[in-house]
Amino acid sequence: MNGFDFTLNGADLAALPSGALWWAAERLLAVSDLHLGKSERLARRGGTMLPPYEVRDTLARLEADIAATRPAAVLCLGDTFDDLTAMENLPEQEALWLTRLMAGRRWIWIEGNHDPGPTSFGGTHLAELRLPPLTFRHIAAPGAAAEVSGHYHPKARLGGLSRPCFLIDAARVILPAYGTYTGGLRSDDAALCALMDDRAIAVLTGKAAHAIPMPRAQIRPRASTSPR
Repeated sequence: MNGFDFTLNGADLAALPSGALWWAAERLLAVSDLHLGKSERLARRGGTMLPPYEVRDTLARLEADIAATRPAAVLCLGDTFDDLTAMENLPEQEALWLTRLMAGRRWIWIEGNHDPGPTSFGGTHLAELRLPPLTFRHIAAPGAAAEVSGHYHPKARLGGLSRPCFLIDAARVILPAYGTYTGGLRSDDAALCALMDDRAIAVLTGKAAHAIPMPRAQIRPRASTSPR
């Protein structure tokens, strides 16, 4: 699957090129920030008009990951829907597609800031999931350990090209946004630098997962104020 294998608190995980996280021992596939229905939500609120294909594109990639890993459980790590109205307004074909993907496996929805309430699709809705030795939540908690989260849509630049990425250190992994049209936050943003330790890596998504040292903001030396 051209993923990047790593260990977090004794759990052997794989960062997949698609942006999904695979935990083989638990047969668990985790994805974050699909933001299904973003184009509908923007149109409803009079914002930028986007081509209405993002739901189908995101579900097609999720279907491919499910086919490749054959998970017993799928964990949606928050902001699966762009808001709760977007969830209710999913076109019938897309809603049926999502329902088919859920069939025959455990499906867990972690609440996000965009979709704080239970979904109408069934499954299990939780504020967070503790599955030893890991804890899954939408937004990283400062000082937490053995944590898997999303929310920030991290991106990193390599060779002039910016890609969604996983951020990984000894305490946590932050997943990239899985959905189409989701945008992102550069890894050198102060919020991400404050969460990740100095040895953190960024695993870029794409045709294959590619690990690099996490890009951080360059600290400029202060100009000298001593007399000449």
